[in-house]
Amino acid sequence: MIQPMTHYEQQLMAIYNTGTRLGLIQALNDMRTYLDTDQQELMDATDSAIAKLNAMTDMEYESLDLVPDFE
Repeated sequence: MIQPMTHYEQQLMAIYNTGTRLGLIQALNDMRTYLDTDQQELMDATDSAIAKLNAMTDMEYESLDLVPDFE
């Protein structure tokens, strides 16, 4: 069962989406290494998104609507 995503988590996943669940997890982990300590909110959202991605199946991932909302 897919855990509810925040808008912020969905946007992160849309921006860093590689087309696969495992690829997205890797991309978010890679991005996380560039965050500074003053970016705690982004770090928390990234960690939460990674945890939710790890908890879902590939089929559940494929059902996500990962289109960035730049408005």
